[in-house]
Amino acid sequence: MTAAALPARVAILGTASSGKTTLAAALACRYGTVWVPEYLREFVDVRGRVPVAGDQFHIAATQREREDVAALAADGYLFCDTAPLMTAVYSRHYFGGVDDQLARLADTHVGDYALTLVTAPDIPWVADGLQRECEQVSVTINRLLMEELAARAIPYVLVSGDLERRLAQVERLLVAGV
Repeated sequence: MTAAALPARVAILGTASSGKTTLAAALACRYGTVWVPEYLREFVDVRGRVPVAGDQFHIAATQREREDVAALAADGYLFCDTAPLMTAVYSRHYFGGVDDQLARLADTHVGDYALTLVTAPDIPWVADGLQRECEQVSVTINRLLMEELAARAIPYVLVSGDLERRLAQVERLLVAGV
């Protein structure tokens, strides 16, 4: 695949229960392409437990590997339900830091996304089994994510409202050639 044929990767970041998965799936459907589900969800479901510090690099690396595989099937855009950077944010919060491997992975791939979207935590929060922290932790994670994006000078667009409003916001960006 040539560089010109590579899809534009769109990172969709945000806290638990902020609509990342719903948005990624809807965008893929709207644009006739594929999306990359959040591997963390599968990890928790298959293993029946929340991850520990030693799992963080594996989770982020598997997410990235799945992006690379999906990119081969993507048409125009590849919508990514999270990115290694989000795993690093969670690692900082839950484990007090980011191990060297995860930090390198997040640093290496942060520039691979043509567009970074952040889903606003403005929809009703819904618990989702083992994977979901409480609503108050989501507030903290959102703050940490915004701080991380600012510290890295990563431009992002905050999408908010119901799904149709979010889709319209993203469509305007994509039509504008972001």
